[in-house]
Amino acid sequence: MRILKWVGLGIIVVLAVALIGFVIWGSTPSGPMPEATAALQSDAKVQVGSGPWITFSPVGTQPTTGFIFYPGGHVDARAYAPMLRQIAESGYLVALVPMPLNLAVFGVNRADQVIAAHPEIEHWVIGGHSLGGAMASAYLYGKPDAADGLALWASYPADNNSLADRTLKVTSIYGTKDGQAAKIPSSKALLPASATFTSIEGGNHAQFGWYGTQAGDGQATISREAQQAQIVAATTALLASVGSK
Repeated sequence: MRILKWVGLGIIVVLAVALIGFVIWGSTPSGPMPEATAALQSDAKVQVGSGPWITFSPVGTQPTTGFIFYPGGHVDARAYAPMLRQIAESGYLVALVPMPLNLAVFGVNRADQVIAAHPEIEHWVIGGHSLGGAMASAYLYGKPDAADGLALWASYPADNNSLADRTLKVTSIYGTKDGQAAKIPSSKALLPASATFTSIEGGNHAQFGWYGTQAGDGQATISREAQQAQIVAATTALLASVGSK
């Protein structure tokens, strides 16, 4: 009995250490580059708000279409500020949603709070990068009427979250140098037949944000700015099509 007691105590200690290690890992994500932190300042074009989520609002315009964005796994949400700011400059409300332990799997339904806080928005698009995009897909799988569009940045739905039968506007954007790129075209079966795919020649995974490099990623052959210009263009095109409904 004494041996079993010590074995049980040992298991508890191991689990506690593992949990603490996981929390520490989740709390130390890939941080934003200087370009990202600079994009968090308000100016004459965009008002930046802070709170449970970061908002980018176009100055002098009352948007009726909004974009909710879930960040990639183990990435500081602020790393996506430059692109989301550019999207806001085109006349859209953008909400950048930080996640518990920087993992969207723990905050799938956080879009609910954003939508409730902005009754003036008539049309919503939800999206995200990598894990964030997969969790945005999971959100719409469970709440099909919550948004009119889905923007996948280097991402795709899980097999058990098929959106193929939904009347949903979808754009899927990926880089050809992304190590996960081969999986993107095969995700067509999980998306509506009308979904559009934007292939960025020479783009990789990490250049969907401003957080540096990423282990296991391919080597990009275009600049971060050139890749992100295409990401912003494809995303704003989706927002424009949703807003014209």
